[in-house]
Amino acid sequence: MESTNLQQAIKPTFNLLKFTFGLVSIVAGLDKFTNLLTNWEQYINPSLGEMLPFSGHTFMMIVGVMEIVAGLIVLVKTEIGGYIVSAWLTLIALTLIANFSYVDVAVRELVMAISAFGMARMARFIS
Repeated sequence: MESTNLQQAIKPTFNLLKFTFGLVSIVAGLDKFTNLLTNWEQYINPSLGEMLPFSGHTFMMIVGVMEIVAGLIVLVKTEIGGYIVSAWLTLIALTLIANFSYVDVAVRELVMAISAFGMARMARFIS
């Protein structure tokens, strides 16, 4: 298959990943301020929580801002944003695994990290 045809064939999948990772990151970041989807503080590793100089809620609001920014980067500079989101999701998974809590969520985070990495790689070839 010719390069241009291949790009056209995978562009819809690329766009689906781009908008999914961009918008979900933004929504998850915004939810850190409202806790409508879940109580995000429950996912803080207790060892990490004890080291924080502020409350778990404040920490999650800071995380929320970072997620919103990451989502915006995915939408504007998909390759860079994809690598950021991939690393971010991997760190979340490792934190959950280190505490051996929410292992099911950790596995899903790793799957999403791999998908975000794949999207970042695809961005190099889609214009």
